[in-house]
Formats: sequence, C-alpha cells, structure tokens
Amino acid sequence: MLEILGRRTISGLAYLGEISILSVQTLGLSLKPPWKGKNLLAEMVNVGLLSLPVVIITGAFTGMVLAVQSYYVLHKMTLETGIGGLVDLSLARELGPVLTALMLAGRVGAAMTAQLGTMKVTEQIDALQSLAVNPVQYLVVPRFLACLILLPILTVYTVFIGMLGGYIASVKMMGINATFYLSIAVGKVAPHDILNGLIKALFFGMIIGIIACYKGLTAKGGAEGVGRATTGSVVTSCILILVADFFITLALKIVNI
Repeated sequence: MLEILGRRTISGLAYLGEISILSVQTLGLSLKPPWKGKNLLAEMVNVGLLSLPVVIITGAFTGMVLAVQSYYVLHKMTLETGIGGLVDLSLARELGPVLTALMLAGRVGAAMTAQLGTMKVTEQIDALQSLAVNPVQYLVVPRFLACLILLPILTVYTVFIGMLGGYIASVKMMGINATFYLSIAVGKVAPHDILNGLIKALFFGMIIGIIACYKGLTAKGGAEGVGRATTGSVVTSCILILVADFFITLALKIVNI
C-alpha cells in the first residue's frame, strides 16, 4: 500500500512539474518575438468565431432557465421584480465565465488536444524539432494566446445574450413589468461585477490552453492514446475550472472586487 501511495504521489508531482514547466515556457515565449501572426489568427478564428453559436445558445437558455426558476421562488415572497438583478448578477459574476469556459473546454480544448496528439503520435512534432523549430513557440503559444484573449470576449457575449434571454423569459413569458425589471437589473450590476467575471475568464482561458496543449504533446499509444488524451483534457480542464473558480472568488473577495 505504501509503495502504491508513493508511486502515485511521485507520478502526481511529476505531472504538476511538467505542466508548470510548459506554463512557464509558454508565458515566456508569449512575451518574446517573433509571434506567429498567421497561426494566431487561425487559432483565434477557431476559438472565437466558430464558438459563437455554442456561446449564444448557452447564454440564451441559461438566462431563460435562471429567470424561470427564480420566478417561482421569488413569486412566493412577492419579490418577482428582483429577478432582473438576480439573473444579471449571477451571469456576470459566475455563470457567464464558468459556463463559457466549460463549453470551450469541450469544443476547443478537445480539438486542440486531438490535433497536437495526432501530430505527436505520427512524429510530426519530432520532425519540427529536427528542423530546429520550437514546438512550444510554433504550436502551443498561438493556441494559448487565442484562449487567453478570446475567452473574456466570448464571456461578454454569453453574459449579454443571457441577460437578453432572462429579460424575454421574465417580461414576455412571466408578465413582469419591463420598467421594474430593467431598473432593478441595471441598479444591481456594477462595473466591478463585470470585471470579476472577466478576470475569471482570463484565468479559465489559460487553464484550457495549457491543459489542452499539454495533453496533446504528451499523447502516446496511437489513435487510442489520442482518444485518452482528448478525454483527459476535457475532464481535467473542467475540474480545474471549477476548482479555480472557487479560489479566484475567494481572492477577489479579499481584494474587494
């Protein structure tokens, strides 16, 4: 039992060490030219533009469901006019960044891991190294920067569409007065609430980019190994996003954001 525990502890520490090394290398190379503008643009299209339908659907129905569920609770206390503030505040601070990150971990993170994993098992990455090309700078940095830049932007879309969905569900379906709804919603959401969500989205983008690239670069075992790496990438990213959300929330509370 001690042998198994020791082996798994060492394996876990090695795993954390490898991710930390890749993170430091990626951050360092992200700040140092030359930047691969063509690669970055292609990844930004993949991460941002192609993710818009998923983000719009997620935001719209999240806002509508949250409004409907909140109505049944607040209606019992005759506080249904406060639904606007509840929906908008929840989307801006928590649900917007978290749900956007989870959806992108499944769509973008899985795709990145599969691409890099296929390159790894077919020895294309070894070929790049033999040509004196740094795989981290050429492959990882553009994907990392695309996630880092675009996740906050996509979060804004999710929050805005979610607020619109909450308004439609509350006013058009539940019959709440539009003036009361908007007045309370606008009064409850402050600029620091939006900033809170964007800070979280920034960290979530870093998590998705690093984990997806790490899983892809360490894939082995042919097509089956690529499948395992892709699954591991999505699961690990989702877990880390939820864990990070808790600790980032605590940190932001401490600094009063």
